[in-house]
Amino acid sequence: MDTRTVVHFALFTRALTLVLQAVFNALIPDHAADAFSPPRAADGGALDPAVEALLGGLSRWDAEHFLFIAERGYVYEHNFAFLPLLPLSLRSLAAALLWPLAGWLSLRGRLLLAAAGLNSGLFVASAVALYGLGRAVLGDRRLAFLSSLLFCLSPANVFLAAAYSEGLFAALTFGGLWLLERRALIRACLALGLATAARANGLVNAGFLVYLPLRWALSEAGGGGGRPSGRVARAALRFLLTAGLGVAAVGLPFAAFQLHGYRAFCSPPLRPGPVDPALLELAGVKGYRLAYGAGPPPWCSRRPPLLYSYIQEAYWGVGFLRYFRLRQAPNFLLALPVGALVAMAAWSYAAASPALCVRLGLWGAGLRAGGAGPGAAGAGPGAEKPPCGFLSPRVFVYVVHAAVLLGFGTFCMHVQVLTRFLASSSPVLYWFSAHLLLRYEPLLQREEEEEEEEEEEEEEEELAGVLWRWLPRNPVTKLLLRWRCCSAPTRWLLGYFTSYWLLGLVLHCNFLPWT
Repeated sequence: MDTRTVVHFALFTRALTLVLQAVFNALIPDHAADAFSPPRAADGGALDPAVEALLGGLSRWDAEHFLFIAERGYVYEHNFAFLPLLPLSLRSLAAALLWPLAGWLSLRGRLLLAAAGLNSGLFVASAVALYGLGRAVLGDRRLAFLSSLLFCLSPANVFLAAAYSEGLFAALTFGGLWLLERRALIRACLALGLATAARANGLVNAGFLVYLPLRWALSEAGGGGGRPSGRVARAALRFLLTAGLGVAAVGLPFAAFQLHGYRAFCSPPLRPGPVDPALLELAGVKGYRLAYGAGPPPWCSRRPPLLYSYIQEAYWGVGFLRYFRLRQAPNFLLALPVGALVAMAAWSYAAASPALCVRLGLWGAGLRAGGAGPGAAGAGPGAEKPPCGFLSPRVFVYVVHAAVLLGFGTFCMHVQVLTRFLASSSPVLYWFSAHLLLRYEPLLQREEEEEEEEEEEEEEEELAGVLWRWLPRNPVTKLLLRWRCCSAPTRWLLGYFTSYWLLGLVLHCNFLPWT
């Protein structure tokens, strides 16, 4: 029942997102932004104007890079900042499933249609995976359910819908971690490896593939049965093999892509076919460096010669404290809510379990029973039941992961990216927000809501009117309908989620500064 409700709400918010972005894109003139705007490859088909009118808001800012790469390939040096999984997926869908539309739609039109469909499906998959991951880690059905509903109102909504890689990354990351918690190691490595092929911050997921096997190994080594030396040896060997496989699976896609970039610029093989003259002209006007161009660029002599790092530094000015300028104060304010939530989550967890944090969450009460997976040593009938909810010992590694992303994003990145960076990478934002709602919202503290149900529904109808009759019924929408009765923390949290959900559509879809 919970999964069905999550799927229903995810589909509803996707449909509403697509409708609203089309409306805002039609009503608000596009801002003349200094963004990547390559020439179109060919004359459009008969249906291209309709697709552009309905879905054009999904092609703004970085989405232009992904669509360009899917259509033309990696032509310019700065294109290599965008990893290949999303462009490959879009091109495959456009060439295969959408091929019958080739007579009416140009390749770009089919790519835009593929992006809308793919990211809508991936969003639903992400919500379901987040629910499954929450059930496995939190041990609290209500908290997992509420977290997945909050994901459907994610502050990074527009980036999960547009032709960005965040939607693909979230689905692979949440799904991969859910598989890992269930000890489906091979499938988890595959999913998390593919996540790195979608976004470079997937490399951080290697920490899960080291930490969780280490925790399992310590639990196995400390369990009963057999000689202690034999248990320790088996556990150590299993940990080394598992962690090694995981790190290799996560790192290989990124390394392979960097090697491809090195070969394209530093030791080019036989040159490919000629480049479109319009693209050559754009390169001359903008100063873009072409792949397979004349002479190796300066980064080729670096050790290691990482193209990705060079592009971030040279084209976008990314680096430690480089964004700490007074003129960037509005962007820091934009990122403040998500930063504050994740910082509060880390502080609350550390304050509630200081001893566990000192032990790095690797052993202690509850972990042997719940943290080593089914059938782990010590998980017998008399074992201590682990605490549930956000303060569960099993949440430790996720809090550390979120804190690392927060620190790196704040000090080393364009800080306005922090919202989509955290919202698509870490479940902690949704877990902690749901934890606060369950803790401070009296309307959610009642397990049974049958009391006065008829009166509540009549009140909701009076408050909402005809528009809300189509709204799916779940705990989050009930809180929105009874806004005036909610506590202050609930209004703050839901106000943040819904305002960013909507504001992102208004601004981003018209090339206004929401990146």
